[in-house]
Amino acid sequence: MVRLTPFLLFDGNCAEAMEFYRTCFGGSLNLTRLGDTPMKAQFLPEQHHKITYALLQSEAVEFSATDWLHPVHQRQQGNTTAMYVLGDSLEELLPIFHKLREGADQQFLVELQQMPFGIYGRFTDRYGVEWFFRGAS
Repeated sequence: MVRLTPFLLFDGNCAEAMEFYRTCFGGSLNLTRLGDTPMKAQFLPEQHHKITYALLQSEAVEFSATDWLHPVHQRQQGNTTAMYVLGDSLEELLPIFHKLREGADQQFLVELQQMPFGIYGRFTDRYGVEWFFRGAS
């Protein structure tokens, strides 16, 4: 079985971001630090706190992440990808929306609301990740 699942790239704050997402969605979070792997010999000790692999899993979500570790290729935060949260009702989506938007960029915040096509809301969170919410009408 082939599945497609989101994978986020962070710049040194992967553990913090994924723990924040765990508080919003619940579930279990597994973190693997660079310093706990054989790869640590290839990196300076200042890099050993970084995350090589993070997995957040619950009944509702599953996504992975890492801290950027490539020595030459530079990470660029983009605005062409987003996390898409689907729900059945405003009551179901609202608690997650409110938790995730703590510290979000207020410039592009669209409050979770009923629209002609259903429930909709969006924002860029404190880690630069775009979030879109969609619910049934």
